[in-house]
Amino acid sequence: MNVVIVGGGFAGINFSKKIADDDSIQVTLVDKNNYHFFPPLLYQVSTAFIEPSNISYPFRRMFQEKKNLHFFMGSLVKINAEANNIETSNGILSYDYLVLAMGTETNYFGMKNIEQKALPMKTIDDALNLRNHILLNIEKAVRTTDKSEREKLLNIVIAGGGPTGVEISGMIAEMGRNIVAKDYPEIRNERGNIYLIDAAPALLGPMSKKSQAEALKVLTNLGVKIKSSTAVKDYSDDKVMLANGETIATSTLIWTSGVIAREAPGLPKESITRGRRILVDEFNKVLGTQNIFAIGDQCCQTSDKDYPNGHPQLAQVAIQHGKLLAQNLRNINAGKPLLAFHYHNKGTMAIISKFKAVVDLPHGFFKGFIAWFVWLFIHIIPIAGYRNKAKLAFNWFWSFITNDPTLRLIIRPAKD
Repeated sequence: MNVVIVGGGFAGINFSKKIADDDSIQVTLVDKNNYHFFPPLLYQVSTAFIEPSNISYPFRRMFQEKKNLHFFMGSLVKINAEANNIETSNGILSYDYLVLAMGTETNYFGMKNIEQKALPMKTIDDALNLRNHILLNIEKAVRTTDKSEREKLLNIVIAGGGPTGVEISGMIAEMGRNIVAKDYPEIRNERGNIYLIDAAPALLGPMSKKSQAEALKVLTNLGVKIKSSTAVKDYSDDKVMLANGETIATSTLIWTSGVIAREAPGLPKESITRGRRILVDEFNKVLGTQNIFAIGDQCCQTSDKDYPNGHPQLAQVAIQHGKLLAQNLRNINAGKPLLAFHYHNKGTMAIISKFKAVVDLPHGFFKGFIAWFVWLFIHIIPIAGYRNKAKLAFNWFWSFITNDPTLRLIIRPAKD
């Protein structure tokens, strides 16, 4: 059996791990990057808290001892379902079974200025670009003698009050409190404002009201200015325009306000639903196809009785999708019946600031230091590579103890 899987995120990697060492199934993983990375910690890369290498691992290194796993670097261009092949940016690959696990990309909701000028948070490149942008702006603020210009350079607006928006708001606030005064004595008494804007009435919309209240309290105490029930409508001339008519002068708009599934050209139009997600049956097979599957954030599965409108786009769903589909392809190969997918909800969590986090479990809630410690532990486990786990744990320990990580490097400064 020849399987091609497009996308090496949570779904793709867990599928590959589960099917590894079965020589009767040859798997080719296709990805535009040559590495797997851990998206939940991108915001810590973007705020110079951890290194990109702590959350990244090369596919070829991962597959070294797996004779049935192969890597192909490229992007999906088109699916040719009748010919059983895909066109990529680097050539054509044939398959017996195709698995789509490309995840999502940033959704700008058709706002062109925001798409061109805002800073997203979806990839390692995005995180490094944001880190450079923030550090360069602070350097410019140190040099300028214009007070309004300095305020614009130091103001930061985050659009989106979900976990990513909350986490990066808290981290930037901690950075301003613990680092800016030490590194930039010239502007010690002139910190900018951090604005967290969300169209929803509460932060952490999918989480419990207790988690929402805790996030609001902690971020407010850190000095973050929260504007709920307010949408960002435009961004032009270093001004963020809000739906209520208010404007905020800033040269930094961080966009975490929504995602949309990546395109899969060549699939039947009737298999695509809201948010560009791909409709699949209880076995993750794409509707209207015979040998194409979709897993993770990219798919919409309505067969699970507990989630009739589709599963939430969470890492745990993607992980469980990947593992079960690998087992089902083994079953197909062995002539055994397929197993239907049912999501096992293990809970959701979000870190808010140093020593502050919230955890929603199916039958409970907790917060504070214990929740923060559990968050750290849970996020170390999935990191690829024992060396990365150790390095991440040490970097966290050192950064939290000293309040002074040493990663504030402008690696790719703007050209003069």
